[in-house]
Amino acid sequence: MDAPTRLFYGTRRRRPKLARADGAYIWDVDGRRWLDGSSGAMVCNIGHSNPRVLDAMRAQMDIATFGYRLHFETEPSERLADRLAQAAPNGLGRVFFTSGGSEAVESALKLARSHALATGQGQRWKVISRFPAYHGCTLGALAVTGYAPMTAPYAPMMAQMPKIPAPRAWLDGLALDDPATGHHYADILEAQILQEGPETVLAFIVEPVGGASTGALVPPAGYMARIREICDRHGVLLIHDEVISGGGRLGRWFAGDHWGVVPDMITISKGFGSGYMPLGALIAKDSIAEAVMDHGSYPHGFTYAGNPLACAAGLAVMEVIEDDGLMPNALAMGAQLAARLCALMQRYGFIGDVRGMGLLQAFELVSDRDTRAPLSPALNAYDTLVEAAYDEGLIIYARRSRGGHSGDHFIVAPPMIVSESQIDEIMEKLTRALDRFAQGAGL
Repeated sequence: MDAPTRLFYGTRRRRPKLARADGAYIWDVDGRRWLDGSSGAMVCNIGHSNPRVLDAMRAQMDIATFGYRLHFETEPSERLADRLAQAAPNGLGRVFFTSGGSEAVESALKLARSHALATGQGQRWKVISRFPAYHGCTLGALAVTGYAPMTAPYAPMMAQMPKIPAPRAWLDGLALDDPATGHHYADILEAQILQEGPETVLAFIVEPVGGASTGALVPPAGYMARIREICDRHGVLLIHDEVISGGGRLGRWFAGDHWGVVPDMITISKGFGSGYMPLGALIAKDSIAEAVMDHGSYPHGFTYAGNPLACAAGLAVMEVIEDDGLMPNALAMGAQLAARLCALMQRYGFIGDVRGMGLLQAFELVSDRDTRAPLSPALNAYDTLVEAAYDEGLIIYARRSRGGHSGDHFIVAPPMIVSESQIDEIMEKLTRALDRFAQGAGL
């Protein structure tokens, strides 16, 4: 019998008590070991307990663990802001720190609005996003999120923002590598802007590679460049939500760099701090930040913005990623992982799609590959398979891919330090879990 807990989160499900974590593994107090095949919630990009990061944190703890941004500047926050600006595309040189991804998205939405006010465009307030999509759980971020189970309960409390379909080429039976496909989905954005009235549209927020709600959705050829052109044509700011896809997991600091597209703002968190401290950031074009500051101020902020301990950890994480060659490793190991997941389609007819880039990979289950019909929601596959993997000592991440009520996708995103032997271990455990799931579901 588990001891009573005063904590409450999403459900009443209890978990083993964590004893320690190191590299790609986590142990409980009974000595049982799990391979962290999803890096937590796609967070621990460099793995657990990296000694270089821990040393940097200890050194900062000897100096100060807190310095309020309105009272002091701190060396770690200045250095990390410089490092982020160097990594970001040209022109994005201003940084606003947060404690996480939802806060970073919230900050971007409010900065976009502040910029509109500062430039005499107060009529712009609508932020277009995609469905499905996930941008965070605060009310502002939730208003641009497309995932019904999370948004519906709070709909009366939010300003509803317009949505367009995510570019799910596989689901729609379109060719992913055909630029006409990308243009088709991008042109839906322009149609929505025109329907809303271009003078009222503030921004378009997009995950360059999808996260929790779409399961590593990769945009079709031509899509990313086309949406940049459309936003420019109508004076709409383009926000790249890189909370999951940023931080090196896809082989570059930012996923958008794979298409050479420069957004107006980038949000980043999760792997950027790699779980060592709560850390996120909004990176904005210099021109946007300067216009807002010239207009007066940016009336927004968080108590822990630029916390020196968090920034010291984040700076060390970025150094480890570069010095240890983790981005090239993410590409190499990601290619192996993708190939191994694709091979599972020969064994399991209910795997309908494998998708992703680098070490952000996912597979989606179907009842029929030809029609792409989802499994019956009654099977509760997204939860059942995760639990089967957990019982095998493997942690993976799942959501329902078709707006939250049907479709089951599973994200496999181990830390960027993952080795070939650990890819083998992931696949062995995952295969056993799929066998168990198939038997239990009668598939």
